[in-house]
Amino acid sequence: MIAYIRGILAEKAPTRVVIEAAGVGYELLIPISTYEKLPREGGEVKLFAQHVVREDDEQLFGFASEDERELFLKLTGVSGVGPKIAVAILSGASVSELATTIAAGDAKRLSAIKGVGKKTAEKICVELRDKVRSLMFAAKAEGGAALSPIVNDALNALRALGFNEETSTKMVTEVMAKHPEVTDLEAIIKLALSSK
Repeated sequence: MIAYIRGILAEKAPTRVVIEAAGVGYELLIPISTYEKLPREGGEVKLFAQHVVREDDEQLFGFASEDERELFLKLTGVSGVGPKIAVAILSGASVSELATTIAAGDAKRLSAIKGVGKKTAEKICVELRDKVRSLMFAAKAEGGAALSPIVNDALNALRALGFNEETSTKMVTEVMAKHPEVTDLEAIIKLALSSK
């Protein structure tokens, strides 16, 4: 299995790249979220890879982070979701936003992504709801500060107020799905309590 490819970025486009490593040019299909993090052509790059083999096709997919690759694998594990649909989903939002949307069961928001129908979105939410919680806050916020400490503090505060782990996680998940711009601890707790 190919875990990652490091080399010179020979070509780049919003949906594919070619990385030259040890004299070989590897073509990888990528989500737009990865494209946005690439250096200029000619620069050194490292992408996490996933080799997908089908009866009639072989493709390499590349991702800027291990979290992106992990979510890709979870998505392709859902029946009816192929690698190209998974890449389209990853192109629609950040890993943490997608994981939060899935964990909250927000199929409507997921089906707004081009190529994802209502039934597929519902199936993704049902099958992956409990499998994406570790990814909800793993990615960094757009401002660059990790959300994990704030979210953990919010979860701990809700537990201290008497909510069990499952309920407090659900409350914070719903707040983050509906208000992804909120990064203030007090605001997260207030919004979580007002939803009860």
